[in-house]
Amino acid sequence: MTNPLGSKNQVFGYQLLLDLYECKEGVCDDLDLNYRFLDEMVTRLGMEKQAPPNIFRSDEIRFPDKAGLSGWVPLIESSIVIHTLTPKDFISIDIYCCRAFDIKKAQEVCYRYFSPKTIDAQHLERGLKYYQIKQLV
Repeated sequence: MTNPLGSKNQVFGYQLLLDLYECKEGVCDDLDLNYRFLDEMVTRLGMEKQAPPNIFRSDEIRFPDKAGLSGWVPLIESSIVIHTLTPKDFISIDIYCCRAFDIKKAQEVCYRYFSPKTIDAQHLERGLKYYQIKQLV
């Protein structure tokens, strides 16, 4: 796959930051749904899991403004992370991979699972000087 940002640079990896606003009610607090989302995102983007997804619920008594879930799936290529904030029906997702991946496909999976009214996306190239470093071995 070509560089999704259109750059000619050889880079170590690509990071996609997604902010999902006004998600469907209830999705930010659904452990099973968020687990399935992480699991399917790995498959849909053709990535390889190192371990199954992990999802944690925030302590809504101690942190009422941060009530929601945090989840992570470690990848051979890097990771996918999700944070949900139930009080605002807001979700932030971070997909980092050391190879190019289909950004539109990632957004489609987000729309299907969470039905946000809007998604803000930022695409980053990581490790711009990685291939200039002399290998020590």
